Amino acid sequence: MSLSIPEITLNDGMTIPSIGFGTYKLNGSDGAAAISSAINIGYRLIDTAYNYENEGTVGEAVRKSSVPRQDLRITSKLPGRYHSYQKAVTTIQESLYRANLDYYDLYLIHWPNPKQDVYVEAWQALIDAKKWGLIRSIGVCNFLPEHLERLEKETGVKPSINQIELHPFFNQEEQRKWHEQHGIVTESWSPLARANDVFRNETLRKIADNHSKTISQIILRWHYQLGAVSIPKSSSPERQLENISIFDFALDDDEMNTILQLTRADGRLKNQDPAVYEEF
Repeated sequence: MSLSIPEITLNDGMTIPSIGFGTYKLNGSDGAAAISSAINIGYRLIDTAYNYENEGTVGEAVRKSSVPRQDLRITSKLPGRYHSYQKAVTTIQESLYRANLDYYDLYLIHWPNPKQDVYVEAWQALIDAKKWGLIRSIGVCNFLPEHLERLEKETGVKPSINQIELHPFFNQEEQRKWHEQHGIVTESWSPLARANDVFRNETLRKIADNHSKTISQIILRWHYQLGAVSIPKSSSPERQLENISIFDFALDDDEMNTILQLTRADGRLKNQDPAVYEEF
């Protein structure tokens, strides 16, 4: 199956699809089958992380798929315990060994861990790994503007992507605007929030009914129209196809604003504030 997915050009010139596939908790042979299914359906951006302990599963899915490696965009992430320069370099190498890949298209620092305060060192390791050909594009996750400004000030290199928690109950308006002003692509983790909560939401249900679409499709289209790259996850081929089938309709301005108004001051799913949260 071939689906036409619009692409986004990053600030370093690499292109990525405007929607990708999350792999958290997709492990082993079942996980490889689910990821292979997603690739065969049309997903080309695949998101994993060192701490998901499934880089090998992703690599196996890539090898099992009929899609050439150069047509895929594979992402992984550096965990907080390996932010020091040499540990970061070794971890990037280990990530590649686990997946049995020659390179990652994207490699991200998973959290800034500000109390530890070694994220600039980690960033320098990513910069060098890109120079060595181990990574094509480098970015971060969960970085606040002050963290992003420090990276560029101290290294001269700006991230291509910042992957942040973003969903209808936490729309990250100020952070998204900052990214746009500084040429950094916003990527959304947990784009559907807690599925049970959103699927019971009457506002989203009415918009979905108006378009004869599912609530998931409405939310993912909302991300796309915000300019954010979403990475929904599902092990079901039917749901995988549903989630990627969002390019045959559009939300109007009123519908976009209505969804934006669902945001909550305490909207974070696990109260993981990057200003204080420390990832292991």
